[in-house]
Amino acid sequence: MKKKKLIKMGSNISITTFERHLERRYGEIGSEKRMAFEAKAKAFAIGELIKEERRLAKMTQEQLAEKTGTKKSFISRIENGKSDIQLSTLYRILEIGLGKKISLMIE
Repeated sequence: MKKKKLIKMGSNISITTFERHLERRYGEIGSEKRMAFEAKAKAFAIGELIKEERRLAKMTQEQLAEKTGTKKSFISRIENGKSDIQLSTLYRILEIGLGKKISLMIE
């Protein structure tokens, strides 16, 4: 019978908060690197929202682009968080293209 090896984990395991992780990786809130990260994260979130709403509407990227006067490649870049989007374009995509209403909240 083979003996099983037990691996004992040391007590130096560190658990941290997500906020602390972000500070270590991207810097304090307000730093240039942190603001760049947060802008990319928000662009990604907006892209995911648009992608989900488009899928719920059973539309292709090409159909949405045609309906909103943009190009399929632009819709793709937005959905993948690879393109900045102007508010007027966000309005056209969500309200005109997908029939949704935009509500803006400032905290």
